[in-house]
Amino acid sequence: MRGTLVVAMAALAAIPLMTSSNVVLNFLVSALLIALVGQGWNVLGGYGGQYSFGHSAFFGTGAYVSAILQMRYGVNAWIAFCLGIAAGALLGAIIGALTFPSGLKGAYFALVTLAFAEVLRIIASVAPITGAGVGTLITLDLRAEAFQFQSRAPFYWIVLALVALSLVIVWAIENSRFGAWLIALRENEAAAQALGIDVTRIKLQAMALSAALAAAAGCFYAQYYLFIDAAIAYGPWISVEALLAAIIGGAGTVAGPLIGALLIKSLGELTKTFVGEAPGLDLVVYGSMLIVVVALAPRGIAGVLSDRWQRSRLALAGPAMERADG
Repeated sequence: MRGTLVVAMAALAAIPLMTSSNVVLNFLVSALLIALVGQGWNVLGGYGGQYSFGHSAFFGTGAYVSAILQMRYGVNAWIAFCLGIAAGALLGAIIGALTFPSGLKGAYFALVTLAFAEVLRIIASVAPITGAGVGTLITLDLRAEAFQFQSRAPFYWIVLALVALSLVIVWAIENSRFGAWLIALRENEAAAQALGIDVTRIKLQAMALSAALAAAAGCFYAQYYLFIDAAIAYGPWISVEALLAAIIGGAGTVAGPLIGALLIKSLGELTKTFVGEAPGLDLVVYGSMLIVVVALAPRGIAGVLSDRWQRSRLALAGPAMERADG
């Protein structure tokens, strides 16, 4: 499976060499952004079992910190990008420190994260430093040192590199002791604690990493679109799409969020093409897809593909073992 994923990423990297269409590149950039936030959700929810409805809190914080540092304090865009990621991770650690020691989990944890995102949205909509209801506009400066480019291709390769890095991070987690601890928490938190796992510390680390990945997507969004406001930064849209990408693609799998993001964005665009811009229709499509996947493939599309891959390997290995025995 790792080899297949490497080939898929190489194929995605070659797309700007085959087409310069802004429509194609914009579509893929938006899908990869969702995949990046979805991968952040996957670390906390897919592997750790801590379902969040408020990843927009980290996405928006990264976006706002990056934009404000550039526009109000003259910080270089690349440095602001890194500081935005750090701010998102710090926020994740703070929220985790306020919720995990009290034992909040399940629906209660999900609602608390949603509440944090909503509070931040309200603050951003009235605070002068964020531009209040007007938002924050980043000045157009088409230079690489300002993290702006003449074409979409460099942006595409940057977000693809971020997604590739997130895949490597999650793969490393999956094959590490930390990943085993996370899965133990997901399966049975009480049993994990009885075995001596520091439940709160592991959750905090997962929360900070999850928030950092979501914040990286927010920083990139601000730099790509050069505008951010409270509804975009802290709106529920990004939390919903990240959650859907991870669950539909396969929560608790390395490639799940990427597969899910490409699928839901493709279906969303196809729906708009054939039906038009009916408000809320994309949510109907996403919801229907979620119901089908949960009913027929609880492990998501990546889980189905993994099962088929394993069966194919066993089918090929069977005759070879029989020849060896003979």
